[in-house]
Amino acid sequence: MKQVTKNEMKDNFLSIFATVQNGEDVVIIGDKGEEKLAVIVPCQKCRRGDKSERRLGPLKGKAGFRIKENFKITDEEFLSL
Repeated sequence: MKQVTKNEMKDNFLSIFATVQNGEDVVIIGDKGEEKLAVIVPCQKCRRGDKSERRLGPLKGKAGFRIKENFKITDEEFLSL
């Protein structure tokens, strides 16, 4: 995972964008490196309907879940539950 400052992002957007297009995540940090501000991830990593396995943390190997193909909920609906 590559880290760049806000200023580096502004000055080198096209090369950083190429990094993301090549499948690497990019973390944008404050100019002094004091805080993480954002993460840019390739679209294939965050697409809805992604069938990749997701970790369950401490329940790995003890529990599981399955989401049906027709399940639909917006982010707003999810956050209001």
